Amino acid sequence: MSTTTTDATLAYDDVLASFDPVLGLEVHVELGTNTKMFCGCATEFGAEPNTQVCPVCLGLPGALPVVNEKAVESAIRIGLALNCEIAQWCRFARKNYFYPDMPKNFQTSQYDEPIAFEGYLDVELDDGSTFRVEIERAHMEEDTGKSLHVGGSTGRIHGATHSLVDYNRAGIPLIEIVTKPLRGAGERAPEVARAYVATLRDLLKALDVSDVKMEQGSMRCDVNLSLMPKGTTTLGTRTETKNVNSLRSVERAVRYEMCRHGAILKDGGSILQETRHWHEDTGITTSGRVKSDADDYRYFPEPDLVPVAPTRETVEELRATLPEPPAQRRKRLQSDWGFSDLEMRDVLNAGLVDLIGETVDAGATPAGARKWWSGEIARRANAEGSTDVASYAAQRSITPAHVVELEGLVTSGRLNDSMARQVWEGVLDGEGAPTAVADARGLELVQDDGALEAAVDEVIAANPDVAQKVRDGKVQAAGALIGQVMKAMKGQADAGKAREIILAKLTS
Repeated sequence: MSTTTTDATLAYDDVLASFDPVLGLEVHVELGTNTKMFCGCATEFGAEPNTQVCPVCLGLPGALPVVNEKAVESAIRIGLALNCEIAQWCRFARKNYFYPDMPKNFQTSQYDEPIAFEGYLDVELDDGSTFRVEIERAHMEEDTGKSLHVGGSTGRIHGATHSLVDYNRAGIPLIEIVTKPLRGAGERAPEVARAYVATLRDLLKALDVSDVKMEQGSMRCDVNLSLMPKGTTTLGTRTETKNVNSLRSVERAVRYEMCRHGAILKDGGSILQETRHWHEDTGITTSGRVKSDADDYRYFPEPDLVPVAPTRETVEELRATLPEPPAQRRKRLQSDWGFSDLEMRDVLNAGLVDLIGETVDAGATPAGARKWWSGEIARRANAEGSTDVASYAAQRSITPAHVVELEGLVTSGRLNDSMARQVWEGVLDGEGAPTAVADARGLELVQDDGALEAAVDEVIAANPDVAQKVRDGKVQAAGALIGQVMKAMKGQADAGKAREIILAKLTS
């Protein structure tokens, strides 16, 4: 039974002084197939409730399932990317338990014969060290429907006046990736959990098997945690915090459960094996239901589906489709582009690696690609309330070719940076490509050296005190004169050339 009562917690350092945390992470990934796992219903997110259903995914009598071939291929590719063994023969099973949003009252899953098993994923932590996460299995199954509890203050069933069920999600292909118990993380257990889910998300995105949008539920993490008293090797009783849907929450949920378990154990109590609900707003978990063991689910082989037996040739063909691992790719690109650690981190945080890569491939310099994507375009996107620069650019039909074209206008000497920013304003406002915008707005650096020299002479004559400082060796004072020249020429002067002329006249 759920409760909103805040449980006692032990200080984090005190937990670590007496206990060693053990993690187990179960990540559910909705595959990006066009149809469901065992029927031809669409999988589009956000459709009107109960419009993407049929007799198969509703579990109506006499309806027979058929396995989605694309989902099986995606499962194999995920297993290979996780360094797993791929089963030569496996089958589906029925996992029996009652839940309102399970139309069949059982879930078609895999039990003792998963498609992929015995793998690992190396995870890079914040300080550059690596933690190896051992993968126990990755198995295929179907998602459940979605319950909406109405009338309460928490969105949970307790306190609600009524509940609604949408079966559109029922039957969507899922891959569940289960780690082995993760020991040895110590004080870094929350960080390891977050880093693992982040690394896994990047890998799945690179594989193009899922959109991995945690906020939409297409990737969800169940956090299993137990504590072992220092000096022992026997696993403690675990709890499972269900459906944590952000990287930050994964880290916070681990830390909170460590502190909650620690308080109970220090007080001489025992941990109840149960599921827990994570509350993003308060940063705590509350009790869900007593956690069942595998025997309680009464697994038995699915009689309506034939076994899955991928040939070795098929597995090797799918292995050949695997992309370069994201972490390895990032290191290679950083080296190729010459970015500092800070520059690369900023690019990663902004989600601009692919855009910059495409722009460099199209002919831009790495520095120029980073400058415009993470500068003016990102600034405009943020000002309009968009945190996804790629999506913002796509909505306005901004392409890598536009960045290449603009950089060419600057390097050729037609535009300076100030003019280039004005051009971007026009491009983002739909006025056309960079060259067309520059032409329409009359933006072009003055190429007449005589006109520039005349402007310099006028500015020097109008600012004798500043000019004298430059003559006296205070070269930085030339900046004020350059600014006056740019103003006089309405921003269409070459600042570098203006500086050269000013210093030649005042220091020679």
